[in-house]
Amino acid sequence: MAKFHVIIPAAGSGSRMATVLPKQYVSLLDRPMIAWTLDTFLACERIASVHLALSPDDHHWQAHQIHHPKLSILHCGGETRAVTVLNTLKVLDVDDADWVLVHDAARPGLTHELLDHLLDEVQDDEVGGLLAIPVSDTLKRADAKLRVASTESRDGLWQAQTPQMFRYGILKDALTKAGGKPTDEAEAVEALGFSPKLVTGQLRNLKITYSQDLALAEAILAADQQEAKK
Repeated sequence: MAKFHVIIPAAGSGSRMATVLPKQYVSLLDRPMIAWTLDTFLACERIASVHLALSPDDHHWQAHQIHHPKLSILHCGGETRAVTVLNTLKVLDVDDADWVLVHDAARPGLTHELLDHLLDEVQDDEVGGLLAIPVSDTLKRADAKLRVASTESRDGLWQAQTPQMFRYGILKDALTKAGGKPTDEAEAVEALGFSPKLVTGQLRNLKITYSQDLALAEAILAADQQEAKK
């Protein structure tokens, strides 16, 4: 039976956050963001292993002392997300038919229910899939002067989230052929001629990109804590 493995690429600096620390280490409710992100996977019995891919010169992780039997720390990060994920795939001892879920280090709002939903929806799929949400806002294309050049149709458009879930063999082949250019795993798999499945996600599974996103993430996590106390 195919197993589920998780890769969390965390080798970036998070320059758009304009913080001293890489954003995966920024504090949310007195814990580093990466701790919240790891929690959901480490607590899920269906997940066989979790692999955190850090930069070779990352010296921040040691200060947090997060240990778990499922968790392995790999200092194999590359220049791009795709390179980091591929480097991690190359050192994993798993079967080609096993599932690999790639999740952003800066998405701490993933719930156990949403993770189970993705696993249930994709585990029997021939290709694989990803969490995503339909685009609801009106989209504007800007010109070089930051004026509206056109209004784009949002029909059929979805905003990709993570985890993105594919068979080990397919994902490794896709990223090897992609050459480090794709911004997510689905794009690399699409380049092989496959059509990944879209699984409806939730707004709370947002990616922390800018400093103002931190307040929203903290509000979500604080609400979770209050609900758990009831």
